[in-house]
Amino acid sequence: MREIVHIQAGQCGNQIGTKFWEVISDEHGIDAAGSYVGDSVLQLDRINVYYNEASSHKYVPRAVLVDLEPGTMDSVRSGAFGQLFRPDNFIFVLHLLVLCFDPCIKNTYNCF
Repeated sequence: MREIVHIQAGQCGNQIGTKFWEVISDEHGIDAAGSYVGDSVLQLDRINVYYNEASSHKYVPRAVLVDLEPGTMDSVRSGAFGQLFRPDNFIFVLHLLVLCFDPCIKNTYNCF
């Protein structure tokens, strides 16, 4: 079993990371709400590498989004795939390193 915790940091990291999730979601047949809407069971193969399956068969990216100011996070949240991410995995404060570890550790534990 292989599972990845994706960490996006800074404005550039979050912009690239958001595009990454759009592409990965499309490849796996996941819509912006986290529902599977694909047309092939092959799309669900290895989906647990990047996503956790939440209640009612919704798929949530195993991702932590970090920035020094909330503007980038607001942009991600209001974007097409903004509701795909867990709200508590958005981190924007000056003391990033300390606060970043908790969601990273939680997501890592979900891999086991």
